[in-house]
Amino acid sequence: MQSSRIPERFRTVTNVMFRLAAIVLVVSVAIAGWGCGGGASQAVNTQPPPPTPTITTISPNSAVAGDAGFTLTINGTNFVAASTVSFGGSAPVTTFVSSTQLTAAILASSVASAGPVAVTVINPAASGGTSTAMNFAITSGGNPAPTISVLYPSCAPAGEQFVDSTDNLLTVVGNGFGADSVVRWNGSDRPTASDGSINGLVAQISASDIATAGAATVTVFNSAPGGGSSNSLTFTVTPGAVDPQSVAVDPTGKFLYVANLGCSGGAGDYVSMYTINPTTGALASIGPPVTAFGYGFYPDSLTVDPAGKFAYVTNSGDIYDYAEDSDGSVAMYTIDATTGVLTPIGAINGNCPGLCLPSSVAVDPSGKFSYVAGGGGVSAGVSMFTIDSTTGALTANGTTAEEGGPTSVAVDPSGKFVYVANANGTPGTAGEVSMYTINATTGALASIGTIASGTNPAFVVADPAGNFAYVANSGSNDVSMYTINATTGSLTSLGTIAAGTAPVNVAVDPAGKFAYVTNFESNDVSMYAIDATTGALTPIGTIAAGQSPTSIAIHPSGKFAYVTNSASNDVSIYSIDAATGTLTLIGTIGT
Repeated sequence: MQSSRIPERFRTVTNVMFRLAAIVLVVSVAIAGWGCGGGASQAVNTQPPPPTPTITTISPNSAVAGDAGFTLTINGTNFVAASTVSFGGSAPVTTFVSSTQLTAAILASSVASAGPVAVTVINPAASGGTSTAMNFAITSGGNPAPTISVLYPSCAPAGEQFVDSTDNLLTVVGNGFGADSVVRWNGSDRPTASDGSINGLVAQISASDIATAGAATVTVFNSAPGGGSSNSLTFTVTPGAVDPQSVAVDPTGKFLYVANLGCSGGAGDYVSMYTINPTTGALASIGPPVTAFGYGFYPDSLTVDPAGKFAYVTNSGDIYDYAEDSDGSVAMYTIDATTGVLTPIGAINGNCPGLCLPSSVAVDPSGKFSYVAGGGGVSAGVSMFTIDSTTGALTANGTTAEEGGPTSVAVDPSGKFVYVANANGTPGTAGEVSMYTINATTGALASIGTIASGTNPAFVVADPAGNFAYVANSGSNDVSMYTINATTGSLTSLGTIAAGTAPVNVAVDPAGKFAYVTNFESNDVSMYAIDATTGALTPIGTIAAGQSPTSIAIHPSGKFAYVTNSASNDVSIYSIDAATGTLTLIGTIGT
């Protein structure tokens, strides 16, 4: 489609002619007015009224009568350089910080007497006028009345620890806390300690408090004189972990695992475990989820080794957080062959440069080597590991360098090649797929080049026969198709085919006849038939998924497909028509 944008030279001429016409019109109107005795016309204001300032929070929000002066911070919107603060009718010196923050120097005389004080922000009339008031409490003495604003975490799965297997510590952030402040859980005191670094409290929550699903009321109580109970916030105990990101089926087809980010404000990531009914494909929860050792950072990828003995989860960490665990981690588990229960055996913490912000993990068909892609432009690369065949523990074996941001890694079924999808360092531009050969003895990778993909490639997979590879491109809403050279491992492009909006994951059925793509923004799954000779995909329709589907796994029998839906907190279960490849929804289960 050609752009509708007017070329610059034509736009300039047009603007000049428009302005001359406007001047002639104004002069004509003025002359007409003079000639007819009508006088000057009145201007009509067609501009919308300026936005009124608003206050969202003030800090502090209380004081004790007789306190010394202090600086009041006002957060809100639509502040201007000429904004002033009214504190109970007085006009303290106001400092403009930004359009969303002001500070005011409150004098001791303004907090000399107890009672509520109205705080407003006043903009000049031409800049929006006066905000609605927010109350500042001046108490008669003793302890201030506490207020709470944030719980961290705000939820946990029933029967599971908040972060890991060692504690259930609830952090409460707010104002008006003192040495004797105590956190109350459904009205009952919990052991509480102050944390001055965050202006908060830390409370020990018992295992029985989160044993069953439900909601708990959290408050803070300050003793007399003054004091009292704060407002309340809700802590949710979920039936299972939420915001599922990745799904994997063990090679026997008996168990399914889901890596979950956790709920908003959650401090831990979890892996949910299920048994699979071999006849119906239905899932049944094995028990409470186990920790993913993610500490609130995205569990992007989950895989099970080819023997079904071990599982691994990548946690991508946070490039903007400089805490010890912000570089991400790889969690390791053993799998009980009878029950399917995962037993955590620890995690390898990221360390940029090196294992940095890991986003995807794959295991080679021999089960001897594991590969982790990550970096996101900070220290982009693929970390190589050897796998202890007895314990499942990973041992580092070096790192390759990548350009841009590696998002996904896959090993071909022969175990000879590795492919890595890389988003370009410049958003909105085409990415690429890096190609490697695997040293069969050491597992080390050797580059054999790169090939272009679509925009923002999110996931790469090789078909079960090792003949073809497919990449879901979330930015260009399509799937790149490639043939694999069985000798060299090099990819040759077959072109692209349209998918839904923001495709983020692709899976191929065990027979290599059908491919499926989850579309994160259009909330559906695209279905394709695979040409057995060329590898080209042919669309066979779409089917609705839950909200924001993130990943898909196919049962080893080829009869069922499972899709994780991050926003609706569930897994969609589908049957697969063996002849046509079409999916039919047969149920959902919460994570």
